[in-house]
Amino acid sequence: MKLTADRIIEAGLAVFAQAGYHGLSMRRVAERLGAHAGSLYYHVPNKAALLQLMADRVARQAYDAGSTALAALPVHAAWQKRVEAQAVTLRKGIRQHLGGAVMFADSPKVLSSGALSLMERLLQTLNDAGVPEEQAGIAADALFSHITGFVLQEQGESTTPTISAEDIADLRERFPRTVTAAAAHDQDEKFIRSVRLLCAGIATLIEHP
Repeated sequence: MKLTADRIIEAGLAVFAQAGYHGLSMRRVAERLGAHAGSLYYHVPNKAALLQLMADRVARQAYDAGSTALAALPVHAAWQKRVEAQAVTLRKGIRQHLGGAVMFADSPKVLSSGALSLMERLLQTLNDAGVPEEQAGIAADALFSHITGFVLQEQGESTTPTISAEDIADLRERFPRTVTAAAAHDQDEKFIRSVRLLCAGIATLIEHP
């Protein structure tokens, strides 16, 4: 099969999922493709460029999914619903790639146009809502940091320990509020509620006449 930039990006994402940032190399990507490492450089000049393309792929897919979700909203949907649509599709997009949260967190550093487009759109949403420009950047950063951190926890490699009924009873007695809160909602519901909580905080920045 012909070697293309798209195939190299896909292979890079697969290697990144298995080995992380430090395990990613042009040689390992080439091995996955059954090619010589030297042949990759015609399409992608180095590891830094590959990381930029990979981060851009993840962010661009999330951006396109967000565009579809926003288009499905009523014309006069509240700004909170527009933020929620962007947050939900971004979480889903980076969850599709193992290590996607790490890659997305680094995407502004590698100047991914996809990630910058996501930020630009969210800032526009907040500006249209009336959030002052000097506060909008912090609010957008807080939202993206929350989404990234949420997915990092979901994609964590640590295994869930086996807990007996006795252990659960003991934990419930010692930490009743924490145990109750942890079991109150599934991950999807918890994520939605957390985004709405952040939006409630952001809403206090909007000055109403």
